[in-house]
Amino acid sequence: MNPLRKQRLLIVLGLVAGLGTAIGLVLYALSQNINLFYTPQQVASGEAPESARMRVGGLVVDGSVRREADGLGVLFDLTDGQGTFTVRYEGILPDLFREGQGIVANGTLVRRDYFEAEEVLAKHDEEYMPPEVQQALEKAGHPARKSGDAEKSPDAAY
Repeated sequence: MNPLRKQRLLIVLGLVAGLGTAIGLVLYALSQNINLFYTPQQVASGEAPESARMRVGGLVVDGSVRREADGLGVLFDLTDGQGTFTVRYEGILPDLFREGQGIVANGTLVRRDYFEAEEVLAKHDEEYMPPEVQQALEKAGHPARKSGDAEKSPDAAY
């Protein structure tokens, strides 16, 4: 083989190997930071992987909010009408958090019936519900409020 051709072949192989390594590292980093959304029904049925970071969303079950005696820990149940599980959050909840409220929680699923939240997000006004939560509730057959219902409401002027 010609020395010049051999040198070019080694350069091309080096570039391909370097590019392959770079792509592999990027894909590995992205797979570690992926944060998928799951509904309570998917969590309760075992579709959501345990010990993985994820987002869950649904409605806070009425009468389920329990505050721990020592510290800022709060336990509450989350449902979409089909599945229910307990969420634990350590910290100060958003001002708009309340029972019957649509929320999204970021954290880790410890067991099929227990989720450890690092962040809890509540809707920002009476008409808004996160699109993922709205779709999950509609799919589960829960009577979710439609955006057009706000115009028919007597409170819509406020």
